[in-house]
Amino acid sequence: MPHLPTNPAHLGLGATASVEPAITDECWYAAYAERHAADGIEGRLVSQYAFAESWAAWEVHPHGAELVICTAGSMTLHQEHPDGTTATLTLGPGDYAINPPGVWHTADIAPGTSCTAIFITPGEGTAHRPR
Repeated sequence: MPHLPTNPAHLGLGATASVEPAITDECWYAAYAERHAADGIEGRLVSQYAFAESWAAWEVHPHGAELVICTAGSMTLHQEHPDGTTATLTLGPGDYAINPPGVWHTADIAPGTSCTAIFITPGEGTAHRPR
């Protein structure tokens, strides 16, 4: 039985879905992109991560919206929009947020707490920058 924290899923063209191999290191993401290159900007990675610390970087997905669903704990999501406006959203269990295309985002986790979230991500073109 696949387990989302270790084996993400891929949503592809034609309403397809597949189980992905376990994430082992940072090279996994390049291999994922190669496996699903034919899906272009329509492919989506479905993953689950647990955090005990704030994110060390900002992230942006230029070609599609990302859905972030908090399933346990809480997180404070920070967004920087292309027009210069910012937003701060606090998510608790069952809450979700959408990171629109081109919006830089990062998250804070309160010290001594943790958060688990599911991400449905348009991965093509994703970029990172230090916080």
